[in-house]
Amino acid sequence: MDASIQNTNQPVFGWIGFSVSAMALLGALFLFWAGPFAPQQSTGVSLGELAAELGKSTLRSAAGLDQPEPLTPSRDLDDYLQIGVALLGGLAIVLSAIGILRHEKLRPAIAGIAIGIGAILFQFFAFAFFAFLGVLVIMALLNSFSDVFGGLFGG
Repeated sequence: MDASIQNTNQPVFGWIGFSVSAMALLGALFLFWAGPFAPQQSTGVSLGELAAELGKSTLRSAAGLDQPEPLTPSRDLDDYLQIGVALLGGLAIVLSAIGILRHEKLRPAIAGIAIGIGAILFQFFAFAFFAFLGVLVIMALLNSFSDVFGGLFGG
C-alpha cells in the first residue's frame, strides 16, 4: 500500500475542530465583555417605551380594538456577531465529529466538541440571564406603578 494513501491517524480534523472551537469561545467571551457594538437606546428610554406600549395595548383591549400587526425586528451588528460565533461553535463540533469518525486521536476531537458546545451554551445562558434580569426590572416597574396608582393595578 502506498504510504501517501494510508491514514496516518494524525488528528487533523480534531485539532482543526479544537482551534475553531477555541476561536468561538473567545468570540463569545469578547462579545459578552466588549459588546454591544451596535448603537443602543438608554435603559430609561426603553422602559418608557415599554410602559407606553403597555398602556396603549391595555386601552386598545379595553375598547375592543384590534392589536397592531407584529413587526419583524431588524438585525444589527451584534446579532450577526452572535450568529457568527454560534456558527463557529457548530462548525467546530462538526469538524471534531469528523475527526472522531476518522478514528483520529480522541482528545483534540472531544475537546473541540466540548468547547464548541460551551461557546454556544455560554451565549444562550448569557441571553437567558439578561432576559431574566429584564423581567425583574419590568416587574419592579409594574410594582412601582401599583404603588403610585393604588388599586388600579391590583395593589
